[in-house]
Amino acid sequence: MTIHSPIPDQAAVAAQPWLDRTLPADQRAALVLPHMTDDEKIDLLYGYYAHDWADRGYQRPANSRVQAAGYFKGVPRLGIPELQEADAGIGIASQRGPYPRERTALASGISSASTWNPESAREGGAMIGFEARASGFNILLAGGVNLVREPRNGRNFEYVGEDPWLAAAIIEAQIRGIQSNNIVCCIKHFAVNSQETGRNHMNARIGEVGARDSDLLAFQLAIEASSPGSVMAAYNRYNGDYAGENAWLLNEVLKQDWRYKGWVMSDWGACHSTVPAANNGLDQQSGAPFDRSPYFSDALKEAVENGHVSRQRFDDMVARVLWGLFDKGVVDYPVEEGGAIDYAAHARVSQAGAEEGMVLLKNARGLLPLAKTLGSIAIIGGHADVGVLSGGGSSQVYPIGGMARTGLGPANFPGPTVIFPSSPMAAIAARSGATVTYHDGVDHASAAALAAASELVIVFGNQWTGEALDFPLALDDNADALIAAVARANPDTVVVLQTGGPVLMPWLGDVGAVLEAWYPGSAGGEAIARVLFGEVDAAGRLPVTFPAALEQLPRPVLDGVGAPAGTRFDVDYHEGAAVGYKWFDLHAHEPLFPFGFGLSYGSAGFSALEVRDAAQLSVSFEVSNTSQREVSAVAQVYLAAPEGTWEAPQRLVGFIKVALAPGARRTATLLVDPRLLGVYQPSDKNWMIAPGQYEVRLGRSSRDVCTSVNIELPRGRVSMDGTRTSALA
Repeated sequence: MTIHSPIPDQAAVAAQPWLDRTLPADQRAALVLPHMTDDEKIDLLYGYYAHDWADRGYQRPANSRVQAAGYFKGVPRLGIPELQEADAGIGIASQRGPYPRERTALASGISSASTWNPESAREGGAMIGFEARASGFNILLAGGVNLVREPRNGRNFEYVGEDPWLAAAIIEAQIRGIQSNNIVCCIKHFAVNSQETGRNHMNARIGEVGARDSDLLAFQLAIEASSPGSVMAAYNRYNGDYAGENAWLLNEVLKQDWRYKGWVMSDWGACHSTVPAANNGLDQQSGAPFDRSPYFSDALKEAVENGHVSRQRFDDMVARVLWGLFDKGVVDYPVEEGGAIDYAAHARVSQAGAEEGMVLLKNARGLLPLAKTLGSIAIIGGHADVGVLSGGGSSQVYPIGGMARTGLGPANFPGPTVIFPSSPMAAIAARSGATVTYHDGVDHASAAALAAASELVIVFGNQWTGEALDFPLALDDNADALIAAVARANPDTVVVLQTGGPVLMPWLGDVGAVLEAWYPGSAGGEAIARVLFGEVDAAGRLPVTFPAALEQLPRPVLDGVGAPAGTRFDVDYHEGAAVGYKWFDLHAHEPLFPFGFGLSYGSAGFSALEVRDAAQLSVSFEVSNTSQREVSAVAQVYLAAPEGTWEAPQRLVGFIKVALAPGARRTATLLVDPRLLGVYQPSDKNWMIAPGQYEVRLGRSSRDVCTSVNIELPRGRVSMDGTRTSALA
């Protein structure tokens, strides 16, 4: 996309030198800051909800975008534009109301992670950023990198898996794509926002070492690689203090240790004070009517005047916002509402990402790809006759042309349940000469009768999830019983799952094939059909572990369930950095499906594993297509440490995805970030690498190792930024 902007003439730059685009962003911020009044500074720090709220007697600012997330006044006389904010985890979202903007939706975040392809995430981010500019938004609330510690979390569909290296790689690519449109991206939710139950009051208790080697590492790596203009503090408390006024998180870790230059905004309703919040690192209050008080309006101005918040800190808050606006091009390339959008082209971007993220979990007897010679196909359940499922909450994108089915889900937030008008049934019928019949699945007996009379059955099992709630690891509408009944009637049953994360599968042994489609976005129906018929390879791999039972989880019972609203409670993340597959490895649990798992329609071989430089851990290997069709192979490199060295036996330290024609082969080389080799040391803020024999493992998943080599690592120390290593005696 080419973004055009008026070029300031020399006289304008002379009068307002901060408009000189050749200057560094921090210098431009320093130049404009003295020209701002205190009220104008407040205008950049105190934000408004951009939607009417009748119950509170609130009306959105006249200049804000309709049914959007937020708005800041800006300082137009100095060339600082209004800040127009949209939720944008999977596309340009709208708040609930009568006038939703209809835009393109990518597949869910967890689907993006399932691609194991950062380039796909970057392309999706670039598409979102384009639609943001055309819609008049210059700040996007996107980049959810919270690790999946709790598989029942209702927002897992927005996030990118359980491993810090994979999550960071996907999110930083998405952020780079978004910000390539001269828009600020806001990475979130900082930090350890791992469940929705009691999210406004729960206290995440976790040790520093465990956090630095897991959740914080994911943020650190993503921020280093993408430089998002803003960071959003989480709702929850973190080791006692609210994340939005937690001096250790915001001042020490983010701004001091990581040298982050941008600003920290509150989540909507997550600002709880003026003086503690400002002094402890929060720079901006968002969506003010959600909070109990306008903490960063007149109260902040008064706190500065009476010295409770220093003027130096006050100016730092403003300078950080200005840095983000200058550095990302928001000032130089103003947005306008009403730009042209090529929805057909963007649907193709969404479809490609959805296809690449679908994970084939089972394929008994080669049931898939579907044969075009089938005589009859029964499609059962999941609203598959009209469309595909979307997750709910603030990230909700409303589909072009309206919802395929209305009146579903909760009447209030995080509803409604949105069905995108992309019919899997229509796409399947278009590819087959079979008689295709739909059944809604409500009556299990009649659905089973249709299954028995059909050559093949495709059952859609849905699990709707959304923000502010947590969900059991089960399908909606008694679909587990439906699938069991259908499979008894016809063993040639394919299950297509549309879920926000892992689910249990009591019927797994009875069905022929299982395809995890996640929430597949605007063109999801077409994407599902293309994968089912093998027009593209089954290319996704799991970014999360699917447990076989709740008893395998660190917390089999979800903390806070049943507690009265507003109750404060602790969640003890005793597993530390042993998140997901690491926990399962540590305790020798056999998962339903392991991290990294996914079947393909072809086959790939991994060989010639070699460690070329043990000091820097440069790993090379060969990937070859050993089948008669094009294959997408995801080569995953794990490192196993001497027993007791790490939080778990092994860590993912690298991956690459390659598409290969039949008989083709490719040599790949990966350089491992040295921070993945060590354990964080709070005493000197370094990672310490323990000496000993390590095993480099190359495989198809965390539990499927194809080849390995042993290496000897010396004792070493890795600095905070990961660029300096030293061997120690």
